[in-house]
Amino acid sequence: MTPSEQIDALIASIPDWRGETFASLRETILAADKNIVEEWKWMGSPVWERDGIIAVANAHKGKVKLTFQYGASLPDPDGLFNAGLEGNARRAIDFFEGDRIKARALKALIRAAIEFNQLKKAAKAKKAPARATATTRPTKKADA
Repeated sequence: MTPSEQIDALIASIPDWRGETFASLRETILAADKNIVEEWKWMGSPVWERDGIIAVANAHKGKVKLTFQYGASLPDPDGLFNAGLEGNARRAIDFFEGDRIKARALKALIRAAIEFNQLKKAAKAKKAPARATATTRPTKKADA
């Protein structure tokens, strides 16, 4: 089964409001950028990636949690983050029954996460030592 099929099955297995919320979150995430890839990691967690992990989602008793890998480094002008605020890297959004998904703000947050991943990737590439393509050896001087 592909990761997308596994996510489909997970959503279908959640018959209450959490399944609907999960499906709406997924739709909003994928609409934010056409190059986002869905993955299935950590023994059953949907993960969305582009140039690195963007976010992971899980349905818990009474809520759906969307955790951003580098949320602490992202701007959140709309105040979406409401969980994990004490963490050094991650931030999360907990959705409870009746909560409305602020699609425009969530898409902006996802795009900020993608930009962060791309900047991080570029910085890492810049720090990597250049690889030599050919090895030169010093030549011996001929005896005169």
